[in-house]
Amino acid sequence: MAVRLITFDLDDTLWECASVISAAEHVFYRWLGKHYPRVTQRLEPEALIHHRRSFFNTCDEISHDVTSMRKRWLKKLALEFEYPEDMVEPGFRVFWEHRNAVTLFDDASDLLPVLKRRYTVGAITNGNADVHYIGVGHLFDFVVNAAQAGAAKPSPVIFNRALQHAGISADDAVHVGDDPVTDVRGANKAGMRTVWFNPERDPWPSGPRPDAEIASLPELIAVLERWQEW
Repeated sequence: MAVRLITFDLDDTLWECASVISAAEHVFYRWLGKHYPRVTQRLEPEALIHHRRSFFNTCDEISHDVTSMRKRWLKKLALEFEYPEDMVEPGFRVFWEHRNAVTLFDDASDLLPVLKRRYTVGAITNGNADVHYIGVGHLFDFVVNAAQAGAAKPSPVIFNRALQHAGISADDAVHVGDDPVTDVRGANKAGMRTVWFNPERDPWPSGPRPDAEIASLPELIAVLERWQEW
């Protein structure tokens, strides 16, 4: 089983995510206060986030598409506070641009070009980060997100879409990600080998274990070399 394809999760695997999302929400809130003040006069930042999360919980049919859910929520927000729906697109853009204000981990910046010289390198994400907008699209041969696939990790559907896109079988593919469920369990169900990126060295929670575990991204090289020798 030769490794020909390596796919990566994006958020919290190749860059830090939580602080970026938090900052984007704060920028969006300030934008609302400037342009649509009735919203912020009634809802504090945490209340607005709760409002959004509660709405997202009603969107089961598009729960795999975070962009569509957010736009649908913005439309509801506009109607609820008696603003025109033309608030939706600029409101989404403000959040999205700052959501994409990420910085690759130094290890990722060093590792990805090395891998791309030898393997097909892809990304599989449930989010709406855009590697081309971020400026790192040249480090990947392709990206598959949940909105495109019509299903989110851990569904094997999104992993199979990536395999089909690459034209490479699951036996020859490895997925690397930080989440034991969405990344490890999902890729395992699709028949891919799995590498758990675990920089905090947390104990494995439950379920089928990953094929390998790494605490830093450069450790992936040794894992791949070991597998190539089998």
